[in-house]
Amino acid sequence: NHLFAFSDDVEMGTLGTVAINLDSKRKPVTKGNREAGEYPYYGASGIVDYVSDFIFDGDYLLVSEDGANLVARVTPIAFSASGKIWVNNHAHVLKFETYVERKFIEYYLNMIDLSRFISTAAQPKLTQDNLNKIPVPVPPIAEQKRIVAILDRFDALCNDLGSGLPGEIEARRKQYEYYRDKLLTFEEATA
Repeated sequence: NHLFAFSDDVEMGTLGTVAINLDSKRKPVTKGNREAGEYPYYGASGIVDYVSDFIFDGDYLLVSEDGANLVARVTPIAFSASGKIWVNNHAHVLKFETYVERKFIEYYLNMIDLSRFISTAAQPKLTQDNLNKIPVPVPPIAEQKRIVAILDRFDALCNDLGSGLPGEIEARRKQYEYYRDKLLTFEEATA
């Protein structure tokens, strides 16, 4: 399908060149020292608590830094977080210029095999250094916008419980995975 075909000359970059890393602003707070509140407190796999203060305010892509899920991939390892939030030191914090660039990278990271970037000493870990080295395609913004619009529609269908019977949802999920893989498959440029 020509709609999903990429030319072989799609520019490749690294995550470190397409995103601003804000890891240095993260602050872990032990459970006993957290004050309950309205702001989401994020860890490696999403919200782990709600606290009375925030350290980030905006739209971010959080990427699991450690934990078994980096390998098991039971839940997405890259997920968007918006608004006033607190992030501990188990999730990398990435900032992008636009929604489209953030969502494009989110979909891409959740699709590709990252095992060669994950160290498995005591437990699986994706260091900031390795995170920054992950190769990512950088198609023109119009192409990213087109891909994100399609995947967002499928994502909404799959996750909106009111929009279909379980069989229909499962069929849409398979369709989404098919298109995601087609849309986000790029030939890595060989140096």
